[in-house]
This record gives sequence, structure tokens and C-alpha cells, in this order.
Amino acid sequence: MFRAQISALVFGVGGFGALVAATTSNEWRVTTRASSVITATWVYQGLWMNCAGNAMGSFHCRPHFTIFQVQGYIQACRGLMIAAVSLGFFGSIIALFGMKCTKVGGSEKAKAKIACLAGVVFILSGLCSMTGCSLYANKITTEFFDPLFIDQKYELGAALFIGWSGATLCIIGGVIFCFSISDSNKTPRMGYAYNGATSVMSSRTKYHGGEGDIKTTTPSKQFDKNAYV
Repeated sequence: MFRAQISALVFGVGGFGALVAATTSNEWRVTTRASSVITATWVYQGLWMNCAGNAMGSFHCRPHFTIFQVQGYIQACRGLMIAAVSLGFFGSIIALFGMKCTKVGGSEKAKAKIACLAGVVFILSGLCSMTGCSLYANKITTEFFDPLFIDQKYELGAALFIGWSGATLCIIGGVIFCFSISDSNKTPRMGYAYNGATSVMSSRTKYHGGEGDIKTTTPSKQFDKNAYV
């Protein structure tokens, strides 16, 4: 169980780090690197800013100054990724309290419940990230394969793959945490020591005083023929 919790914590924390990197990245969608014959130029777009660069080395980023002019799917992806990062952070903190190697969290049954809660939080974090990245990728592919779409077409950026990888790691870590509670619910069998059969003579108690031995004797009753008359 201890090794399972360690591996689950590694998966969860690694997935949380990948979600943070994907959320702050500007490569959610990119243009082709060869848009011009003479000078290769490309455009990066993320959840928070747009960046443009070329092969000459110039690079410029412009953040989204207003929220209301941002498209609806970008705002939805922002909310989902922020929720995923927040859940991943709290899941990592809760998982530390549910580890068997820590001294906080109470008894083993309480720690098992805390670990299961951390697993549920990690799974929710992975689902939020998976939904946000899939929504953004669906928008990109829909515009790319639409013959009536005449604006600039983009391709999938590296941040989407990082987000999917982080979501997968969080879900795997959460599942391992949830299954670790089954090992703690197994109650150990009670052991009974066999001392062997005791004889009748060893079961009698003897009292030894300071000056002599005190023996309890029962008076024997003698019956003769006159007792029945």
C-alpha cells in the first residue's frame, strides 16, 4: 500500500505540474512555420496572450487586455484549466495528509479515507483539463477542415498535448489513490494462543502463609446404620 501511494503521489504531482505548464503556455494553437517563402513567420496563441515571431529572431507578445472581447470557448477553457490547476493543488496537499509515512491525519482508516478523497480530487482535476483541452482542439480542427472558413487557420499547439498528458497522469494517480483504500479496509485476523490442556491437579490453588500452610479440608461425613433409623 505504501508503494502504491508513493506512485500515486508521483503521478498526481507530475500531472499537476504539467497542467500548470499547459495553462501558462502560449502555444495552444500555432500557424505553419513556412507562411512566407522569403521569411518564415508564425503566430502563437494561448489562453492569455498572442505571440508572433519570425526566423530573424524578433518575437512579440500581446496579452488579452479585455475579457469581454475574448471568444466564448477561450473563456470556457480558461475556467476549466484554472479549476484543474486549483483541484490539482488541493489534491496534492490532501494526499500528503493521507500518506502512511506522515504523522498527521489520524488513524490508518482515517488516512485511507483522506487518500481516497485526494484521489477523487485528482480525477476531477484531470477531467477538467481533459475537457478544456479537447474543447479548444475541437475548435481548431473544425476551423481547419471547414472549406468555408477564410480566416487564418491554425494547428494544434504543444500546450494541448501537455494538458492531455497532465490530465492522464492526474487521473491515473487518482485511481491508484482510490484503490488504496481497499487494502486498509482488510481487518487482520485475531490470533489465539494455545496453552495446552491443564490437568485437574494444576487447577487447584494452594495458599501458602507466612508461618505455615493453610489447608482447607472438608469434614467427612460417616453414616452408620442408626442414621437411617
